[in-house]
Amino acid sequence: MQTPTPPVPIEAEIGRIRGLMSQSKFGEALIATQLLAESVPENRDVLYMIAVNQRYLGRIEDALGTLDMLESRHPGYSRLYQERGHCQLARKDAPSAIQAYLKAVNINPALPASWSKLQVLFRMTGRQQDSDMAAGHVAALANLPPEVVTATGLFADDELAPAEQLIRSFLIQHGDHVEAMRLLARIGMEHDVLDDAEILLAAVLKMAPDYHAARYDYARTLLRRHRHREALEELDTLIRTDSANRAYRTTYATAVVGMGDHEKALTLYQDLLQGAPRAPDLHLSIAHTFKTLGRTPEAIESYRRAAAARPNFGDAYWSLANLKTYRFTDEEVARMRQEEATPATELADRYHLCFALGKALEDRNEFAESFVYYDRGNALKKSESRYRPESIESNARLQAEVCTAQFMAQHRGAGFPAPDPIFIIGLPRSGSTLLEQILASHSQVEGTMELADIPRIVQELQGRESTVENPDRQRYPRVLAQMKDERFTQLGEKYIRDTQIYRTGKAFFIDKMPNNFRNLGLIHLMLPNAKFIDARREPMACCFSNFKQLFATGQEFTYRIEDIARYYRSYVELMSHWEKVLPGKILRIQHEDVVEDLEGNVRRLLQFCGLEFEPACLEYHKTERSVRTASSEQVRRPIFKEGLDQWRNFEPWLEPLKHALGPLVSA
Repeated sequence: MQTPTPPVPIEAEIGRIRGLMSQSKFGEALIATQLLAESVPENRDVLYMIAVNQRYLGRIEDALGTLDMLESRHPGYSRLYQERGHCQLARKDAPSAIQAYLKAVNINPALPASWSKLQVLFRMTGRQQDSDMAAGHVAALANLPPEVVTATGLFADDELAPAEQLIRSFLIQHGDHVEAMRLLARIGMEHDVLDDAEILLAAVLKMAPDYHAARYDYARTLLRRHRHREALEELDTLIRTDSANRAYRTTYATAVVGMGDHEKALTLYQDLLQGAPRAPDLHLSIAHTFKTLGRTPEAIESYRRAAAARPNFGDAYWSLANLKTYRFTDEEVARMRQEEATPATELADRYHLCFALGKALEDRNEFAESFVYYDRGNALKKSESRYRPESIESNARLQAEVCTAQFMAQHRGAGFPAPDPIFIIGLPRSGSTLLEQILASHSQVEGTMELADIPRIVQELQGRESTVENPDRQRYPRVLAQMKDERFTQLGEKYIRDTQIYRTGKAFFIDKMPNNFRNLGLIHLMLPNAKFIDARREPMACCFSNFKQLFATGQEFTYRIEDIARYYRSYVELMSHWEKVLPGKILRIQHEDVVEDLEGNVRRLLQFCGLEFEPACLEYHKTERSVRTASSEQVRRPIFKEGLDQWRNFEPWLEPLKHALGPLVSA
């Protein structure tokens, strides 16, 4: 028998077709691309090449139809709009061509062909100032090395890997180049490699202190690293140079939110709204601020305005659902269904809509369909996640191997002795916000937020060359064994100093970052007098509550049943270790116990923290303060028991979760 010819890899066939196009064999290339499209109908490059070949063959209407199909599937691809501009130019439709070219360069400013066409079209239509602007872009791109222009275009079209490869190779060959370094930093930001991005951008600003775009990227990097005060300093510099710049002002308001000054942030956002009354993102930010301040009716109105400004704005609908107390109208549910089912709806909007529909249908007792939407939303969100449970589990094992009872005893007396911090740890959706609200109702306790200071210290100890994904290269927590007592003291003092900005003078303050449970050994060595509250919740209720929750950032373990169960098991095992090596330092509070006996558990909590009983802690829902977590509305109401067993409504679909949790369910 004759051996079948192996299929040609898609990339190789695309390369062959591009070769045909470079030889102006457009008819042959079109046949090949259309044949390839039968096997990969969603492929962006194939659809794009079909349109290009159609245009070169004079089939302009066919090309425009192909581009419409391409836009429905890949709306963020800049070159499709450039190609549409070429087609409209062939039809002698200058206004439509200008519109298409402008959309192209707004997505990807490194398109010399689009800028050149705009320069000519603007001049022909009497828009000389715009023509001069386009000419400036043409000249700027001409002055850049071709590798930088190409890599910038790849980056704009979300082709990060080839962009990074090209720009790294260029920097190795040519040394420092501010635009290339900035681009590499921006790629790092997309990959969440923020330490590298910060170092690169700081170096760029030393070489070119007036490079405002690089300074703005630097401020955004600092902001993402939760270094809000430093970000504000950079943004202040930018706003002094361009006070009308909306991007600078919006990011400044976001940094103010990070500092906890929500009243000021609200004023800043509302000022920005004057210049863009239908901006959906601004309405969303204003609504989030109202929610944090406890002004729920105003938050609802602003979320609705955001949805009205952009009907498929999934985040607006999910934010309404995330109030936990909001009930959607029939019209809103129908609109969400329609937008979620529309192929043109982007991934992020789709999974936000799925989670919102899950909550809306759950509130209507339509549990089967509710679970379908929760499951779909999690699958969509998981598709863009790089989370690996093995890395978390290996890190937990390393913590137990390094931070033994003997090791902790060897360092007794180390650390900064401040008694101020109260760490509330555990999993999200475990009742930790309720405990925070109870403690923050005490006259001596400052309720802050989920502070990023401990994760930032961990990241610094981890080092740039270390990686959580590869256990053999995990520098932290192994590095703890090499550290002197003086270093732990310095870190503790730094933590107290850096968190001072969130405090108003009360004796104690709360750090409610839940994932800090992984770092209790380090925290105790830094701050030996700190107190730890372990917020624990029945495993089925806790895990399913996480499955229903779409988090703004982080908590990537929550988007698959098996991952949630593994994370919960790892958490229980590690907390068991900490209880053994830090006897008497951790108070476990079971959420179900707090619901059943509020006063008894409040007294127990206050006694552990060395605080006198105050009745205000029982009336925690009357305490006015900013609350930024998903439980913000729930902790502003008296305690209720209805939520304890809500997971049972979904029990028919949760056998995989029960199985994955194993003995923990019965325990």
